[in-house]
Parts: sequence; C-alpha cells; structure tokens
Amino acid sequence: MSIRRPVRSLAVVEATRFRGHDPEYHAYVQILVESAIVEAERQGWTVTRVAADQGEDALLARTETAEAILIMGGEDITPGLYGAAGGYEGESRHLPEADRAQIAVVHRAIERGTPLLGICRGLQIINVALGGTLVQHLDDTGEHKNSGVPIRDIMATHAVRLATGSLVAGLLESHTVAVQSAHHQAVDVVGSGLVVTGRATDGHVEAIEHESAPVLGVQWHPEDPGAPEGQLGALLSSLDRAALGEASPARASSREAVAA
Repeated sequence: MSIRRPVRSLAVVEATRFRGHDPEYHAYVQILVESAIVEAERQGWTVTRVAADQGEDALLARTETAEAILIMGGEDITPGLYGAAGGYEGESRHLPEADRAQIAVVHRAIERGTPLLGICRGLQIINVALGGTLVQHLDDTGEHKNSGVPIRDIMATHAVRLATGSLVAGLLESHTVAVQSAHHQAVDVVGSGLVVTGRATDGHVEAIEHESAPVLGVQWHPEDPGAPEGQLGALLSSLDRAALGEASPARASSREAVAA
C-alpha cells in the first residue's frame, strides 16, 4: 500500500498581477507562472499565488504559513537596492514596493529555514537581498535572450555548466544542461552566504545556492513551455524534499564552485 505524503503549502510569489502598459509581456509572464503552478500542484503542493506589489506587510502575511516559497521572474529590480543608478540600456520599469517585499520574504525564509526557489528575477532578488549586485545589461549576443523578436520567441537556448557536488547538479543529474533564458541582467557581486553553482559558457552566473539554508536560484526559465521535459519538476523537488525534512543531493562546499 502506498503512503500518501501530507499536503504541503507553497507560496508562488510574482512581482505583480497587472501590466496594463504591456499586455503581451504580461500574458507571457502569466503563461510561465501558471506553468509553474500546474507542475507544483501535480507534485502535491497546495499553491497560494501572491503578488508582491501589495506591499511588504501584505506579502509577509500572505506567506506566513507557507512551507516553501517560489519567487518568479519579472521586471528589473530597482537599481538603488543594490547601490546602482537607473538610465542603463534595456531598462524596464521598476516595482520598488514589490522588490522590498520580496527581499523581506527572502530574509525571513533564510531565518526560518523555509525552502526557497528563485527563477530569473527570483534568483536576482535572492542575491540583492543578501547584499549582492547585478550586471545591469548584458551584451545583445543572443545567448541569454533573443532580441528584436515577438515576445513568444524571446527565449534563447544555451548551455549551463553546473558544479560537481552541488544541489542543482544533483537535482538535474548532470553537470551540463540546456536551458531557456530571457534575461538582460545577471549576478555581479555574489551575496553573502551564496555559492555560484552554475555558469553559462560566457561566464555569467546561472545558478546560486545558499551555504547553509535551503535556498536555490536559477537564472533560466525551467517553467517555459520550450524547456527540457522534467527540468521544472526536478528543481521543484528541492522544495519538496526540504519541506519534508528529507535529504537532498550534496551541496557545493566552496565559495565559488564553478570557475568563471
């Protein structure tokens, strides 16, 4: 007889539910968020979907009882939160209230040991929350984002090298993976307590893990419909294992697990 696992609660946190200025972008983001929710529910999670632009107090309250947290992609993070200025190439609109709210959620998750997965902007929020900075604009080489195309074609496929012994390599059962990306920013200075466990072939950071807390961030989009089959499920399983107190694949032990 199979033993049913207890129902677990997952908070899926997006930056905003409203992008009236850019309906095509908003519609695409919703496809990604809903894809993640469908997979999480398939794994047995009870999902609460929350928008961070409701403010810090509201977001903390809505995620108070969550046993795990998933922070999704979205707009550029407000530059002042990592000591930089606006006016850079490719700058999107900013959502400072949402940024501060998500940063507060990251801090609380680490303090409590709540499992946390960040995707794209979610990885960057984790890094900024822990004192890291961002490269504000990557050269338009086409490796990390397809430029000058309809939003539905924006994802670029490229390879990522994963650190031996890292959580993410264990989850994906490989040291080199193909991923779908659509970002023009990346981690620069790595936040306190974080380890780089994945890099693109051009050296930019693609995965980070926390040295002691159950926190993982990936710069790519495993929830994209064009992503390799099973990739999203494997990454979400890190939340599942941690929430149930089960052992996860070995974590990287060095500060810089993948050489630039």
